[in-house]
This record gives sequence, C-alpha cells and structure tokens, in this order.
Amino acid sequence: MSRVRTRPTRDDTRDRLFEAAARVFEQDGIGGASIEAIAAAAGFSRGAFYSNFKSKDELIIAMLEDHVEQSIRRNMDILAQHDNLDDFIAALKTMDRSRQDPLGRSPLLHMEMILFVARAEKRRPELAKRLRARRKLVADIVEATLKSNGRNDNLNPPWMASVVLALEDGFRLHRLIDPETTPADSFLRAITDLRRRTGLASDHVKVVRVEP
Repeated sequence: MSRVRTRPTRDDTRDRLFEAAARVFEQDGIGGASIEAIAAAAGFSRGAFYSNFKSKDELIIAMLEDHVEQSIRRNMDILAQHDNLDDFIAALKTMDRSRQDPLGRSPLLHMEMILFVARAEKRRPELAKRLRARRKLVADIVEATLKSNGRNDNLNPPWMASVVLALEDGFRLHRLIDPETTPADSFLRAITDLRRRTGLASDHVKVVRVEP
C-alpha cells in the first residue's frame, strides 16, 4: 500500500521558516544569514522560501508581526480568565514562556530584528504599526479598568500605554545587560508600583473584557 504524503500547510511552512530563521540569525547574525541557510534549516528548498516570502526583509517583518499578534492573543487569553488586575498580573508572572514564539523566547534577537528593520527609514512604518497595536491593547485595558471602577479622572489611557511599553522594553534591555541587578519580574513589579501611584490598586478593581 502506498503511503499518503501530506504537504505542510502554508501556516506550518511559515512557522517552520520562522523557527529556522531565528536559529540561523542567532548563529550567523541577521546580516550574514542567507535565504539558502534559512530554507535548509527549515527542511525546505529555496523555492519553498520564495513561495512564502519575497525577501529576507519580508520574512523579518512577518516574524515581527507574528510576534505582536501572538503577544496580543496571549494577553487576551489571560485577560479572559481573570477579571481582577492582581490576578491578571499574577497570571502573567507564571505564564509558560517556553511555548512562546521564537522572538518571545529570545528578547535579544527580537531587539536585533527591530533595529535591523529600523535602520531603513522606509521600513519604519511597519514597526510603527506593530507598536501602535501593542499600545492599543494596553490602552484599552487601562480605559476599561477605569470605567469598571467608576473613575473618570485625568489619566490618559494612550499615554499610560506608552509609559507601560517603555517600561517593558527598558527592563528587557536592562535584564539582558545586567541580569544580576535586574530581576526577571522587574517589569511586573514596576507595573504594580505604577498602579498604586495611579490609584488603580484597589482590590475591587475589575478588568472589563476587551475586544482584540
């Protein structure tokens, strides 16, 4: 009986290319990584690569986009299970990060790829689009929390979102440079302090479901 051969779906192919590209980028550097090496590491031909991406730059942008989408999806899944800010932050602390996408598992590579894209001014709008998506998620959570608590003060959710993301990116960099004095939970500890200073630390504050 002949075996039935199944071809990988387009999503499977892209996922394998993402994983392979991350390994090759970390080994050879983003600039030194060739399309042939990435395709070979994924177990594909050069033609299979070009059937999904026009260039290495397009692959990198797709990886960054996938990372943002997965990050938003993970946060929304956790948010759906916890209607209290303290519980939500606690769940973030205990999240299994081994199952994240390649860029979630390798913050240094994530930063290197962002800088690689940012060096070309014409590609920066792609980065801006992803950054705005992250800001919107955080801003929506802040705004929903304020409404749930019956507050209507001078806090500006979009600006608060910018502050939160700047803290996250900053602590990620500090953790890479000086892990001895930058604990892994530094960002979440900073968020807890920020909540207290903004008056969002009440035990009765609940997070309203936010549509992605």
